[in-house]
Amino acid sequence: MPLSANYVKIEWIKHMRIIFYTGKGGVGKTTIAAATGIKLAQLGYKTIVISLDVAHSLRDAFDKSTTAETLTHTEKQLQVTENLWLQEINVQEAIVEYWDEVYNYIRSLLNRSGLETLVAEEIAVFPGMEEICALLYINQYVREKSYDVIILDCAPTGESLRFVSIPTTLEWYMNRIFKLERKLARVAGPVIERVSNVPLPRDPYFQNIQDLFDKLEGIDSVLTDPKITTVRLVTNPEKIVIKETQRAFMYFCLYGLCIDAVVINRIFPEGVDTEYFELWKQTQQHYIREASNYFSDVPMWKVNLFSDEIVGQAGLQKLADTLYADIDPAERFSDRRPYQFRKKDGAYQLTMQLPFLTNKEIELTKHGDELIVTIGGFKRHVALPRSLANRRTTGAKLAGEQLVITFETG
Repeated sequence: MPLSANYVKIEWIKHMRIIFYTGKGGVGKTTIAAATGIKLAQLGYKTIVISLDVAHSLRDAFDKSTTAETLTHTEKQLQVTENLWLQEINVQEAIVEYWDEVYNYIRSLLNRSGLETLVAEEIAVFPGMEEICALLYINQYVREKSYDVIILDCAPTGESLRFVSIPTTLEWYMNRIFKLERKLARVAGPVIERVSNVPLPRDPYFQNIQDLFDKLEGIDSVLTDPKITTVRLVTNPEKIVIKETQRAFMYFCLYGLCIDAVVINRIFPEGVDTEYFELWKQTQQHYIREASNYFSDVPMWKVNLFSDEIVGQAGLQKLADTLYADIDPAERFSDRRPYQFRKKDGAYQLTMQLPFLTNKEIELTKHGDELIVTIGGFKRHVALPRSLANRRTTGAKLAGEQLVITFETG
């Protein structure tokens, strides 16, 4: 059923759930996501597990070979059980479906520069295309109410953060730059092309971008609504991994997503008592205690290292039974909003939940009706309500795990 481009209401999909599983590369998030899909399907939820990692391993986790079970060009999902589907996004197919005009323009531009056709075709898949294609599929499934639960097997942390930042970045581009570029190409294009052999994009190129933006309309509201979307961080009891999990926790909060659980994976069980692993066990228990302190405000689930690799439906079933023995994975285990506006003692405040942050990491910039919060290498554009758009920020301070930004009274 077609929907209007500005359809952003999400009340009618309150029953739907979107769950991210993400973490440092190699912690076992694909296996956890796959096992979660099996459990949800058994509970009667119509579930799809989507791989957002360019280096897909979702089929491998289910032991589904591409030669044994090949999808046709028009089929994007592989059905595993009665209620469970898998999808590994094929960016080349998605380009044909969503990016045709944009892709063809970039490819022609690269051809003009002297690159061979095959090389130009590969380079024309510029960074971000995969993430936008994934968002397009997700928004399509949400609008069409195709599934009860969408499980996202995310790429390693940094790429996952780029994925969740795209909606606000694209909205900023469409509101600030896009219309000017389109008008400039119409007016100045014929003149420039007379004196240059570099082709400027035609109107179908801009229409393609507009159509993409229309199809993404509302996805930011879906991802930042804790009633629908939550993030589960998968980690291992090791210093470097726990530290990255801390940073991921903070950055997902920065982008407005709700973290509702932390999964500590591959813990040596009590039965492993040989002298060789004794130091490993002590080290793991130390970081499990640290993690319990770091993430005390969200549930923390612990998964022991199994005696063999977890591959195929039987292995995933065993993991699902262990991890979710008495838990419905579709439940929300936290609904804390990462940021909120409020008025206190006559002053307006923006309160952001940002655990593990230090004063040295914060940089604030205000442009018009946007507040730009920069932490490390990540930037969040926060749209301000009309009442605050013309007010200057008068200060920012850390209060526990909260960053409190105040605005001038008027």
